[in-house]
Amino acid sequence: MLFPTTIAGSLPKPPWLAETERLWPQWRQSGDALAEAMRDATRVALFEEEHAGIDVVTDGEQSRQHFVHGFVAGVEGIDFSKKVRRGIRGDRYEADCPSVVSPISRPTSVHAGEVRFARSVTDRTLKITIPGPMTIVDTLFDGHYGSRRDLAFAFADIIHDEILDLCALGVDVVQLDEPAFNVFFEEVNEWGIDALNACIRDVPCKTAVHVCYGYGIQANLDWKHSLGEKWDQYDIVLPMLARSNVDQVAIELAGSRVPPHVLAHLKTKSVAVGCIDVASDEIERPEDVIRTIETALEYLPPEAISPTTNCGMAPMSREVAYAKLRALGDGARAMRTRYTAATARR
Repeated sequence: MLFPTTIAGSLPKPPWLAETERLWPQWRQSGDALAEAMRDATRVALFEEEHAGIDVVTDGEQSRQHFVHGFVAGVEGIDFSKKVRRGIRGDRYEADCPSVVSPISRPTSVHAGEVRFARSVTDRTLKITIPGPMTIVDTLFDGHYGSRRDLAFAFADIIHDEILDLCALGVDVVQLDEPAFNVFFEEVNEWGIDALNACIRDVPCKTAVHVCYGYGIQANLDWKHSLGEKWDQYDIVLPMLARSNVDQVAIELAGSRVPPHVLAHLKTKSVAVGCIDVASDEIERPEDVIRTIETALEYLPPEAISPTTNCGMAPMSREVAYAKLRALGDGARAMRTRYTAATARR
C-alpha cells in the first residue's frame, strides 16, 4: 500500500479516565475500575483511529500517565517516591523525575497486558511505542549509575527483552521515542545510535525511531520560537539515524520550520513524515496533508513515505485530535488515488 498512515503514539485521554489536556495527568479511577477504564479508553482510541482510516494503529498510550513514566513504572530500581525536579531536554523545561536508586531490572513485561488487549480488539497493523534509552535517561534522576551512557545501555537491555515479549504477542511495529536525539548531538554520535541498535538487535518485528521537536506544550512552543527561521537539528541527527539499524524514522515536518531537504538523508529508510501539526489547534484539510506528502515526494520514493502526526497528541483536546486524524486519513487516501491515477497515465 502506498502512503500507509500511522500516528506518533499518544492520543488524548477521556475525562472519565484522567485529567484532560495534561502531559502528566492524574487518574480519576483506581484499582479494578482504573484497569477497566483504561481498556475502555483503548477501545475508543482504536475505534477512532480505524474510523479515521489510520492503517498502522496504536493503543494511544491510554494506560500510561506519561510516555516515559508509563514504561519506567514497570522497572525495578526506580523510586517514584523520590522525585527530583530537574531540567530535561537540555533544560528546555523542568520536570519532577523519579530517581534511579539501584541496578535496574525488568521482573516481567511492562506493556504485555496493554498489547494483549489491543491485539484482541483490532485486526489492523499494530504499533507499540516505547521510550528510547537516551530519552529515558534524560527524564530520570540518576542516583546510582553515575553515567548517562551506562544507564542508557542498561535500559537498552531491558527494552530489547520487552520488544521480544511484545512481538510474541502480535505487535507488528515497535517504535522507540527519542526526542532527546534532537538535543544531545554529541551523545547521539558517541553512544546514542549504539544504544538504539542494542534495543532492536535481532528482533522479529519492524522497528522505528521517532525524533521530533516535542509536544504542543508551552515550553516546547517557546523553544521552537527560539530556533529561528530554519530548524537545522535534523541536518545533524538524520545522517546518524540513516546509519542505524531501524527500519523507519519518524520526523516532524508539517507546520514546522524544518527544511524539507533533510528528508534526503533518509533515502535508505522508510520515513514516517509528520503531516499533522500537534502544536496548533487548527484542523488540517486533506489538501494540506496532500501538499506535505507532495513535498516529501521531492526527496523520497513514494513507497518510503508513511504520513503520520508530528508528535503525540496527549495534551490536545479529543475533539481537535480526532478531527486531525480524520484529515490525515482522508488526505493520504486522496493522495494514494491521485498518485496511482497519475502513474497509470504515464
